[in-house]
Amino acid sequence: MSESESAAVSASASAFESEFVSVRRHGDDGVVELALDRPKAMNAVSTAMARDIGAACAALAADPSVRVVVLSSTAERAFCVGADLKERNSLSDAELVRQRPTTRGAYGGVLELPMPTIAAVHGFALGGGFELALACDVIVADETAVVGLPEVSVGVIPGGGGTQLLPRRVGAARAAELIFTARRVEAAEALSLGLVDSVVPAGGDREQALVLAARMAANSPVGLRAAKRALRLGHGMDLAAGLEIEDAAWRTVAFSGDRAEGVAAFNEKRKPNWPGQ
Repeated sequence: MSESESAAVSASASAFESEFVSVRRHGDDGVVELALDRPKAMNAVSTAMARDIGAACAALAADPSVRVVVLSSTAERAFCVGADLKERNSLSDAELVRQRPTTRGAYGGVLELPMPTIAAVHGFALGGGFELALACDVIVADETAVVGLPEVSVGVIPGGGGTQLLPRRVGAARAAELIFTARRVEAAEALSLGLVDSVVPAGGDREQALVLAARMAANSPVGLRAAKRALRLGHGMDLAAGLEIEDAAWRTVAFSGDRAEGVAAFNEKRKPNWPGQ
């Protein structure tokens, strides 16, 4: 993140700092940016970086003032190129087994964030890098984006959620074709296949993601989290079960301070001042 960008971040915002990720709050509307910050390695996910991602996500999940998270990259040519294969090549089988909970903690940490999440993708988003994006609710890509899950080409499988998240986006057959061929998909085709949700001009992914995040963050924090919970838990359920999940989520917001404020603001024709509870 540049000095000018850092200066634009609210000085009063709390920030999580580590070697390979940075967390910054944008203004006072609850938008927080989680930036992958290992640019010399194009954000290849080492054990240490996975640990940093997991810790950052835990801090964000525990902060009720965070309304929307944007997952971005400080690397010029990539969002994230996936696992650090140089490190992986040096690990014994026993070390690889010990590493697994740490890597799962990174991907699961993003997936389990309770607030809406937006990935801002440019350049390469491959393997574990694309899985980090898939763990987000919305993916904004720029024209330079190249995405894919090439793990079978190096003798493994997508292990950061890809075999489960990709078919939920594009269907089982399409996901099978993409995973079994290990092919890379450029931005325009990625949009047509539903691998990403929008494509913007080169260099515009982060800005567009932040604009979208601000639009989301203007809404009820309680409502946002409850809606995400209902969407996530209900996916794949039969309709009756899904409606029960929706009803349970509705009950958590129906008697909340946010609901009372939202109705009052609507009737008084003013902007809501969400209590967030």
